[in-house]
Amino acid sequence: MNSKIWVLLIILSFGLSSYHAKSQVNMKECLFQQEDKQIAEDKLSTFSSDASLPIADLVVKIGLSFLETPYVAATLENGLEEKLVINLRQLDCTTFAESTLALARTVKLKKKDFESFVAELQKIRYRDGVRNQYPSRLHYFSEWIQNNNTRGIVSGLVNQNGVKSDKTINYMSTHPADYPVLKEHPELIPAIAQQEQMLTKTGFMYFPKSNIANLYKYLQDGDIIALTSSIDGVDVNHVGIIIQKGNEFLLLHAPLSGKKVLISDGPITDFLKPQSKNSGIMIARPVF
Repeated sequence: MNSKIWVLLIILSFGLSSYHAKSQVNMKECLFQQEDKQIAEDKLSTFSSDASLPIADLVVKIGLSFLETPYVAATLENGLEEKLVINLRQLDCTTFAESTLALARTVKLKKKDFESFVAELQKIRYRDGVRNQYPSRLHYFSEWIQNNNTRGIVSGLVNQNGVKSDKTINYMSTHPADYPVLKEHPELIPAIAQQEQMLTKTGFMYFPKSNIANLYKYLQDGDIIALTSSIDGVDVNHVGIIIQKGNEFLLLHAPLSGKKVLISDGPITDFLKPQSKNSGIMIARPVF
């Protein structure tokens, strides 16, 4: 074989090996209990026969399997180094959506092992899938949608049928006392502020609650949705998964008020009443 071809093959082999190594998660840098591992593996086994389903259908089925799981906030806060937290025993609205999507993607990959799920979770939760201390987490859900859209994990293109928000995003940098890591490490605030400035510059598209009819034309079963915020500096108030019942859309979510994963009693419009602090909806449609 030509020596140049040999060299090329060696380079390609090394490059692929390096990429594979970087894409793996160091399990020593993860925080979880044995029960979390068991829950993940049980769900991956249970839903393995559904791997051929569209990923949106899988998101709904796996999401429903979390019903009654207790709500607990701030489970991801573990210090500057930002170890990867896997907690399937207790969920908040964002970790519920992330964990459900990661499980669905792992099923679609026809994997049943805990490590594969953990790798998908890290890919979803962190900017470009790289976990590198606290600022690398996608803290703002509008950026979560943008970044995961760029990498083909969700699609946010449907939001182009809405309107553009031009609000300033700066809540974390202006309220660091609300965030344990920022309170303890104020030197991180400039990095967070820079991320916020980029988010503000980019803006985001959403469906305002003043035009529900337009929103309903585009919502689908299995969409991950974010309730956008009218609060200064904040992009999103809450996150959940859409379940379609006839012509209506309900929300499968982990609310503080309900203290567990549940299905909303009423339609999504109940979250968009004039007096609510939710200004509208962004859609993150799972793709695979």
